[in-house]
Amino acid sequence: MAAVKGCQFSASLSGSCYVMRPRLHRFSVKIPFFDGPLRSRLVSLCCHNPNPDSFIVDQTVPLSKNPTHLPDDCPQASASSPSSAIDFLTLCHRLKTTKRKGWINHGIKGPESIADHMYRMALMALIASDLPGVNRERCIKIAIVHDIAEAIVGDITPSDGVPKAEKSRLEQAALNEMCEILGGGIRAEEIKELWEEYENNSSLEANLVKDFDKVEMILQALEYETEHGKVLDEFYLSTAGKIQTEIGKSWAAEIHARRNSRLKNKLN
Repeated sequence: MAAVKGCQFSASLSGSCYVMRPRLHRFSVKIPFFDGPLRSRLVSLCCHNPNPDSFIVDQTVPLSKNPTHLPDDCPQASASSPSSAIDFLTLCHRLKTTKRKGWINHGIKGPESIADHMYRMALMALIASDLPGVNRERCIKIAIVHDIAEAIVGDITPSDGVPKAEKSRLEQAALNEMCEILGGGIRAEEIKELWEEYENNSSLEANLVKDFDKVEMILQALEYETEHGKVLDEFYLSTAGKIQTEIGKSWAAEIHARRNSRLKNKLN
C-alpha cells in the first residue's frame, strides 16, 4: 500500500499494475512503477479523497524499459501539436534537398542528399544480422536522426576546417532548435537522446551505426567511381582502420574487394 498526496492505491506485483480512477476526482498523476529488473509499468492515479474504496481498476498500462519512453497512447507521448509536427517536418525537407558536400567537392553531378545517406544507413540497420546485446530497432532510429541537425547547419566536412568541438556545438544548438520547433515533449527528448548517443559513441548501437556511416560512404564512393569513371581514394583512406564492429568490417571488406576487382579489370 502506498500513498500519493493523501491518496492510497494498491498494485499487483505479479508482472502488471493497474490504472485506478476514482468515481469522483479532481486531479490525476502518473508515476513509473518497477516490478522487476527489466519490467516497469506506469501507474495512473486520479484522486478526490483518501478513501481507497473510491478507486476502481481501469486498465493495465505498459511502460518501456526506459521510463522516459512512454506508451504511444499516453498523453505525454504526443505533446506535439499538428502545427508543430508539420513545421518540424517542413524543416526536415532540407535534408532531402541538401547535397552531401564531399561529393560536390569531387565534381559529382547530382550527388546524394543527406536524407539519401541516412535512409540507406537505416536500411543497413534493418538488414543487419542480430548481434548480442544490440537493439536493432534503436540502430534504425539512430541512423534516421544522426545527421538531422544538418537541416540547419548543412553538411560540415573536414575540408571546411571547422574544429570538431565547434561542429558539435553548432549541431547541438541546431538540434535544440529543431526540438523546440517540434514542441518539446517525449518525442523531442527521444530525438535528442538518440543524437547524443551517436555523437558520444556511448553504446553498442552507436558503435554499429557509426560503422554504417563509414560503410555507406565507401559504398557510395564505389558507385560514383563506377558511374562517373572517377577515382575517389580519399573516402577509402579516411575510413581505413576506423571501423569497429565485425559486421562493419565484413561489409567494408566486400566493398574493397569489389573495388579492387573493378580497378584490376579496368587496367586489363
